[in-house]
Amino acid sequence: MAELIEKGNLEESIEELGLYVGNTPLLRIENIASNPNVEIYAKLEWHQIGGSVKARPAYNIVKEAIRSGELHSGKTLLDASSGNTGIAYAAIGAELGIPVKICLPENASEQRVKVLSQLGAEIHFTSKFDSTDGAQDEAQELYKADPGKYYYADQYSNPNNWKAHYQDTAVEILRQTDSRITHFVAGLGTTGTFIGTGKKFKEVNSDIVLIGLQPETILHGLEGWKHLETARVPAFYDPGLADKILQIPTQEAYDLIKEVKLREGLHISPSSAANLYGALEVANGIQEGVVVTVFPDNAAKYSEIIEPSIEN
Repeated sequence: MAELIEKGNLEESIEELGLYVGNTPLLRIENIASNPNVEIYAKLEWHQIGGSVKARPAYNIVKEAIRSGELHSGKTLLDASSGNTGIAYAAIGAELGIPVKICLPENASEQRVKVLSQLGAEIHFTSKFDSTDGAQDEAQELYKADPGKYYYADQYSNPNNWKAHYQDTAVEILRQTDSRITHFVAGLGTTGTFIGTGKKFKEVNSDIVLIGLQPETILHGLEGWKHLETARVPAFYDPGLADKILQIPTQEAYDLIKEVKLREGLHISPSSAANLYGALEVANGIQEGVVVTVFPDNAAKYSEIIEPSIEN
């Protein structure tokens, strides 16, 4: 990819990089679904730079910061992340020649840490007990200590996070389903995917049902997800947007990983399995429809799928 991004003007370079963001495949899940009158589809979000859904918000945040002049070659991009957004920042930064520093909980998967390091990101580890809330606090302190050095992206508050999904993800799904989608199901972390995609869907067709997913318990093993009743709620989260919130059990989501590998031929991540678990629950509770969810990433960033940790 690097040879396709010409060195020079950052605005021109970030526009070229946009060719590697979005337009991901929509795959029908056929062999696990038990309701023959409901179609289930998943967006395979690892088919873009950085290998996850977080390419979309990371790219949009960086693009708009470059356009506004907030981010330029003299600054380091700083943010907190559970892993995937950090990797997306690092991949984009490596292409543009922009240094990246990520505040990352120390219990992030080893593979994610390895990928971040390989992409040249500086990692500032934070307490595993404080999850991404603690990582945000650390990032804010670093920025306050030296605001001239950093562009603080603040993905949990930056509206360019959810706007990426409003402008692109939702539009892609509408096109790929011929606007037949009846239900949208997605996990809640930064909540950008759910909020941005959901806002667009409701504008286009208010009958589309929006189902948000969150971990069943405070202590869970779903990296990047938030238990919103006990965690810091992202600034742009709209609690009135979801038609329903479902609780997802960690262990059952992990168990689904093996079944998907055997029956669908996909090696998906825990968060993707959790989204699918939610989509299957929705499908089993309706008479007919078209249910769409998102597979944020595959298992490539996990050295092995093991019993989930509850230290998040």
